[in-house]
Amino acid sequence: MNHFIYNIANEEIFREGQIIFREGSSGDWIYVVIDGCVEMSKEIQGKKHVIGILRSGGLLGELEFFGKFRRTVTAMALEKSTLGIIDRGFLEKEFNQLSGQFRNIIETITIGSRNMLNRAFAPGKRTEPRPVKALTLKFKDRQTFLKAYTGNSSSGGLFIQTEKLLPSGHNFPLNLQLPGVPGPLLIKCKVAWFRKPEDCGTGQLPGMGVKFTKISKKDYQILKEFISKL
Repeated sequence: MNHFIYNIANEEIFREGQIIFREGSSGDWIYVVIDGCVEMSKEIQGKKHVIGILRSGGLLGELEFFGKFRRTVTAMALEKSTLGIIDRGFLEKEFNQLSGQFRNIIETITIGSRNMLNRAFAPGKRTEPRPVKALTLKFKDRQTFLKAYTGNSSSGGLFIQTEKLLPSGHNFPLNLQLPGVPGPLLIKCKVAWFRKPEDCGTGQLPGMGVKFTKISKKDYQILKEFISKL
């Protein structure tokens, strides 16, 4: 989606880890992601649950604008991100030009979407798979590893081809076995994004892009030397 189709009144830059808005806060600005990556999450019984990742062209805040209620989720920049604020006057003018019946339909859909979101993450519902003790990933040759390493958008992680997907934001340990390296490397990872089988385009494979979050100095040096030889 091209963000230039929107009337953008202003642009804001958010640093990695910076909160754009919090769940329950007031405000109904609609943002469009121009560049970067934004995480959407809800807090249930004191625990954070990631419900989606937005990239270029993604919209956030549209439920609050049309539904006239407080923020339903928390939005946080996962990396340095540029967001455009869609012109409020333009939105209101366009919305008010719609027939009363059509405006009512949009408002009803918006409220229904918020209610479904709240029910899906209601206390007592399982929103994450059972904890993963450790994933073991082995590479038979260097070329296969290189493809998985560079296939990850940050090149600080891996693309894991699988249909058994973990949710975005999920943390897990990974036993990484490199070809020609004795013993596996133990790396803590976080799911940055995933691609379902039904979302695959031509030449794409289902799987997860995972980001390395913690690695020992020894294993980091081994990984660094291995990559430098590729």
